Amino acid sequence: MMDKLADLLNRPFIRFALSGGLAAAANILSRMALSQLTNYSAAIVIAYLIGMTTAYILMKLFVFEKSGRSVQHEYLRFGLVNLVALVQVWAVSLGLARFVFPWIGFSFHAETVAHVIGVLSPIASSYFMHKYFTFAGAR
Repeated sequence: MMDKLADLLNRPFIRFALSGGLAAAANILSRMALSQLTNYSAAIVIAYLIGMTTAYILMKLFVFEKSGRSVQHEYLRFGLVNLVALVQVWAVSLGLARFVFPWIGFSFHAETVAHVIGVLSPIASSYFMHKYFTFAGAR
């Protein structure tokens, strides 16, 4: 059992998914708190930045090899990849909460469910962009 767990944790994509899950939890929980202070759309963006910073730290420590770039350069690249993902998260979250869910009559915690689906939507594309762009070795 422990050997199987160790084998799983040796796979970068699994570590990426676990780290991303923790960052997603930070994103979603902070969005819920921020929604008490601001509108849903703004809360999504601010929470995304909180989740993104959490993800960067976890990815740098546990997922990808050292790139040889400065933290500032690496974080800028991380931010560029996440800017693309933010557009996807924002569009999926708002699209589901404002259009799809009302159209199908889904109302059980609609904004939270939409946001969770939105946060999960860019996992594969983000992994490959971070692997080959953000954390790729400096030439």
